[in-house]
Amino acid sequence: MRCRLFFGRLWLNKSMAETAILIANGDLRLSANQVCWPAQQAAEQKVMEAVRSLGYSVERGHPYDETKKHGFIDSQKYGMEVFRRIPPTAPLIVVEAVWQYSHHLLHGLYTHQGPILTVANWSGQWPGLVGMLNLNGSMTKAGIPYSTLWSENFDDEFFLSGLKRWLEGEKLAHDTRHVRPLGSLRLPADCEEMGARMARELYRNKAIMGIFDEGCMGMYNAIIPDELLHRTGVFKERLSQSALYAEMLAVSDEEALAVRRWLDAKGMKFVTGPDPETDLTDDQILQQCKMYIAALRIADDFGCDTIGIQYQQGLKDLAPASDLTEGLLNNVDRPPVTARGNGRILYEGKALPHFNEVDECAGLDALITNRIWTALGYDPETTLHDVRYGEEYGGEYVWVFLISGAAPPQHFIGGYAGASSERQPPMYFRLGGGTLKGISKPGEIVWSRIFVDAGVLRADLGRAKVVELPREETERRWQITTPQWPIMHAVLYGITRDQMMARHKANHIQVAYAPDAAAANRALAVKAAMLREMGADVSICGTRHGLE
Repeated sequence: MRCRLFFGRLWLNKSMAETAILIANGDLRLSANQVCWPAQQAAEQKVMEAVRSLGYSVERGHPYDETKKHGFIDSQKYGMEVFRRIPPTAPLIVVEAVWQYSHHLLHGLYTHQGPILTVANWSGQWPGLVGMLNLNGSMTKAGIPYSTLWSENFDDEFFLSGLKRWLEGEKLAHDTRHVRPLGSLRLPADCEEMGARMARELYRNKAIMGIFDEGCMGMYNAIIPDELLHRTGVFKERLSQSALYAEMLAVSDEEALAVRRWLDAKGMKFVTGPDPETDLTDDQILQQCKMYIAALRIADDFGCDTIGIQYQQGLKDLAPASDLTEGLLNNVDRPPVTARGNGRILYEGKALPHFNEVDECAGLDALITNRIWTALGYDPETTLHDVRYGEEYGGEYVWVFLISGAAPPQHFIGGYAGASSERQPPMYFRLGGGTLKGISKPGEIVWSRIFVDAGVLRADLGRAKVVELPREETERRWQITTPQWPIMHAVLYGITRDQMMARHKANHIQVAYAPDAAAANRALAVKAAMLREMGADVSICGTRHGLE
């Protein structure tokens, strides 16, 4: 049998090609997998029809489970069972129509010898593109070669031509002309000096990243290996969510009520109801306020400069969601919290940057951003968002950046008075808890993503503007995504939708506002210089942003 090497993996000639195998990894939670299965099944059917229309055979690599009522690979254990039955050289298609846990199948992708194609839907309601970006980032970190495609209906020319080329043995390469190595551009001398100096200061003085349990939701791409992180001067303090919960139990009701009263006085709206199974209740909010206090006290105990809470797993069976806590921590103006037993206000006049879902790449980014923006005299509030969805509007491609509640009120139209807290969906959070919801204000932002690429720390930086859409359009976008979460309408400068999907190596993107376009260009230049001095391989994405 004749065969040829496909980027280190075996691919049989078309005349003797093996049947392509389709697999699908899902959530860990049964409720989520059951609700999402019909959307996944519909996407898979369209992908298989497209493969067969091109003259190739395809079959699922694992069956529908009649007991569980879904057909996802829902654990690492089951994923290993599935891969033991998959021919090691078969062309492998991973279809993502929902959020997924990458570690459910990363093990099998490591050792699979045949070519791998990841495919995502394009839907706000069913975030397959978010899941695929996470899986792609994880494989990039692991050094696993793969191709990738995305489509709204799996019948367009972009998808079908790409699928045909992949089935014929071609590794797909998409347009990434928007990416420029920093070495090809010249930074302003003062920005170069400032960024390099701040990097040296960080390396000399060190900083601590507090990790409340590592590896949320199997996000392998969100873990920075210690040996790469230490070169920047940042070191992990590995903390436990059990310690956070224990500290919550030590916080008095009166202390928590003081936080709630502070938020009420700011005009923040809590959308409450009587049924804890489906509504946000006052008791859930009280527990979230206790988590906020507990997080600050533990961070102070260990001298943390930034912290991350695992979010959906770990504490979900003990406490309400951490979203309200996260959004407050990321804001400079927030309820004051004192140290145990004395009146010292913790992190007074400062944000304590929180990185959602313990995404350490976002944590390092948040720490750097906070220091640069503070040094420049800009509002230092920063957060990560999911790259959730996007559509054309008014002649521009407007992305939906959406996160579960970690966005700071300083980013919202109206600040706290424009913010609300709504119960997280019961499908994910049995014990409830509210988000910190708002509409991001129009303005200039710097976006970024730090990621690991086969042992190398890399960073992509770019510019964007946040636009204000009509309220009815915002509501429509909320309703087709997650209406309880804060939203940002972003237009990336010099980057198309498909270029973004081709390059971005994470489901997350970091954002921070600047006073105007010139200030944003300056902040981007200083950040690029600092990251380069820290040892990262830096790229500028989109237009030149004032760089020569």
